[in-house]
Amino acid sequence: DIERVYKMEDALECVENAFRLYGEGKVRMPSKVYLIFEHGDLRCMPSHIPAYNIAGVKNVNVHPQNTDLPTVMATLTLIDTETGYPLAIMDATYITNIRTGASGGIAAKFLAREDSETAGFVGAGIQADTQLDAIKLALPGIKKVIAYDINPEHTERFARFVAGLGLEMVKAGSIEEVMQNADVVSTTTPVRKPIVMDSYVPAGVHINAIGADAEGKQELESALLRRAKIVIDNWEQASHSGEINVALAKGEITREDIYGDIGQIATGNKPGRTSADEITVFDSTGLGIQDLACAAKVFEIYKSDPSLLSGLTSFNFF
Repeated sequence: DIERVYKMEDALECVENAFRLYGEGKVRMPSKVYLIFEHGDLRCMPSHIPAYNIAGVKNVNVHPQNTDLPTVMATLTLIDTETGYPLAIMDATYITNIRTGASGGIAAKFLAREDSETAGFVGAGIQADTQLDAIKLALPGIKKVIAYDINPEHTERFARFVAGLGLEMVKAGSIEEVMQNADVVSTTTPVRKPIVMDSYVPAGVHINAIGADAEGKQELESALLRRAKIVIDNWEQASHSGEINVALAKGEITREDIYGDIGQIATGNKPGRTSADEITVFDSTGLGIQDLACAAKVFEIYKSDPSLLSGLTSFNFF
């Protein structure tokens, strides 16, 4: 139902609005709560956007060893802030994927070079799809894709997706090949030791660091972080579980090395990219307000026309 009515163009608008409201201090968003299991974890993400008169809680798992089930699955409950009434319980697996992609697109809009033509991918799983969807909308000059995944089947699947978008696809033989030949790169792996080394990255590249989403995870070598302009989504989350968390814990970077957050850039309080040669990194941990903004739009669509919902004989909106 959600996939049918909610597209990347919608997500880009909703996520940018959420970032702007965050930058203006007009949201409430406690940090994620983690429950760690033997084979994965469960995260609880509450948020409130007063301008929308709505709050929500997303529950989302990350289980990298899943084979018959997705690695990430989620549900989201929308709450009426006046009464506490649960307005809707909806699937949030698709919302999680599309809003994460959208955050990469918004980051690329502000931090990548405007003349970028090649999008690179380290990791070619499902999240690469939504990153590419968003980036090609944010940067209309994208003509080519270069990707590497440790699993050749993932690369083949992604190549079919890229072909469906009418873009040229290069299957890289290494991560270094991706970094040397791309203008904007998305890293979407679950690794706990850096795989993108400082020596791989030439001047002018923008990197969406998506994979590090828990304590101890790190995709980018700390020396690369020291060379880059680092933009985070939220300090509390990024410092605990984002790309910067390991480098911070080891004292390899400090808070003073962080340029700012995406909300400051979305509001215009700080400029994004300021030169063609700088390396920029967006540390994306995923914010509850991104999910809430997207879910609120989905709810609005179905409230305006409940007949769009499949398989329901009656449905009441309060």
